[in-house]
Amino acid sequence: MAAEIVNPRSDSSTEQEGGAEPLDSFDPAFALHRGGKMAVQATVPVRDKDDLSLAYTPGVAKVCTAIAEQPELVHDYTWKSSVVAVVTDGTAVLGLGDIGPEASLPVMEGKAILFKQFGGVDAVPIALACTDVDEIVETVVRLAPSFGGVNLEDISAPRCFEIERKLQERLDIPVFHDDQHGTAVVTLAALRNAARLTGKTLGDLRAVISGAGAAGVAIAKMLVEAGIGDVAVADRKGVVSADREDLTPVKRELAGFTNKAGLSGSLEAALEGADVFIGVSGGTVPEAAVASMAEGAFVFAMANPNPEVHPDVAHKYAAVVATGRSDFPNQINNVLAFPGIFAGALQVRASRITEGMKIAAAEALAGVVGDDLAADYVIPSPFDERVAPAVTAAVAAAARAEGVARR
Repeated sequence: MAAEIVNPRSDSSTEQEGGAEPLDSFDPAFALHRGGKMAVQATVPVRDKDDLSLAYTPGVAKVCTAIAEQPELVHDYTWKSSVVAVVTDGTAVLGLGDIGPEASLPVMEGKAILFKQFGGVDAVPIALACTDVDEIVETVVRLAPSFGGVNLEDISAPRCFEIERKLQERLDIPVFHDDQHGTAVVTLAALRNAARLTGKTLGDLRAVISGAGAAGVAIAKMLVEAGIGDVAVADRKGVVSADREDLTPVKRELAGFTNKAGLSGSLEAALEGADVFIGVSGGTVPEAAVASMAEGAFVFAMANPNPEVHPDVAHKYAAVVATGRSDFPNQINNVLAFPGIFAGALQVRASRITEGMKIAAAEALAGVVGDDLAADYVIPSPFDERVAPAVTAAVAAAARAEGVARR
């Protein structure tokens, strides 16, 4: 599969329904998207009857028969071992919310071309016209023979947790919800380097996460796994703590392994004396709350397009500031993680993506920064050509070490 910006079948002069001026005339984003951002490209020639007889019938029958007799050959003689399904139901698309499967397709196409551009991994967008957990799981299970991995994308919480868990139980290929784990990997990488810059360790830090959705829960789990000193997570009603009676099952589990300090009350109260703020919820954190954090704190305000703490405010009090935006330094961007993670998992035909593989990805990503570490450079650019190879190699090695690699 090839990612293409220009579709030769498109006609930019086509008018919109009703004879209106085409949207392309007003906005370059529409011009770029006309006809879609992707196309299928053959990897073998079909120039004459001999090529045809090999690429299709009768030659293809030999390969089909061999795979029927030895199913594992599908990895060697089809594209399965190098292609990922990018699956969504359109219920939590970027900052747009529940916009449905059709409207999600431009994002899924974008995700697919990022897989190809940054990881050399082919990907197919699949937008499903269903939102029921079991229907999604059954649909993906039936599609799975065509793919080497499944990237779940823009599925609303808490359903996303159950969908991922059930698919991991049913399938023997990697299933990865990028909104959770990609965000967590890049956040951990940036936090490791921020700590190194300031002479601290993860164990020295107390973090507060704003947002108990997919990203917030995954970040908390990964920080605990990596050895953070303490982490508390806040939702709209305040800190997630064991004494609250309104917690969902996911949040009850979250309360069980976070917040060792036993904090309760508001996000602002939890930030007093905290070393790290991680925002994955939107909203605005008052400047006074940022000012109450520990000296030399880190502020990772990752909501898009409006960070929870504007960098101009954060820089007054924080030693390191990161956002989710590309127009500020230290962008926490999932594209730093998911292409290399899948490339590494596919390279060794991993049966799943483990916590160890994700932490290895974070360590490799942090390592790319190396001796160039600075307050405005704790995480590399997505366009740094060292990123994907480093993450790919680390994930493949971790898969072998954890016994989930099959080659």
